[in-house]
Amino acid sequence: MSVSSGAVAAEYVNHLYERFRGLLHELAKFGIVGALNYVLDVGLFNVLVTSGGLHDKPLTAKTISTVIAATSSYFMNRHWTWRNKARRGVLREYGTFIVLSAIALLITLGCLAFGEYVLGQDSLLARNIWGNIVGVGLAMVFRFWSFKRWVFLAPEPQSSDDALQSALV
Repeated sequence: MSVSSGAVAAEYVNHLYERFRGLLHELAKFGIVGALNYVLDVGLFNVLVTSGGLHDKPLTAKTISTVIAATSSYFMNRHWTWRNKARRGVLREYGTFIVLSAIALLITLGCLAFGEYVLGQDSLLARNIWGNIVGVGLAMVFRFWSFKRWVFLAPEPQSSDDALQSALV
């Protein structure tokens, strides 16, 4: 590779980075929030099925652990990942977040139930694979797309009158 083709490649990479910088930063923040809440979700799930009295109720244990982790995730994403996005009121925004999280929970529970009841894999390892790797992985893709689409929206563009009003205040 010559110096000029190396410079062209570097310029192209810089152009791509600038074009997708916002999305890359959102993905990174979403990933960090997700990782922290994943640890909370998996840890709580395992405590509930091993010593929390829910050994025979893995779907209940997963529901409890996911609801707690999703609530934590909402506040972390609202105040860090998408803090610059439009605010539509906590009740409306959180309500939409909960509905979409419930759909994501159904994806996770579907995977866990498939492993548990269809395949008969009820060991702690199998429950973690089906519920916490396969299920959470698929649900994570849905969450990122749906939260960005319906919960944490881009701010409304200001009209020139609104911008003038803001500048005067």
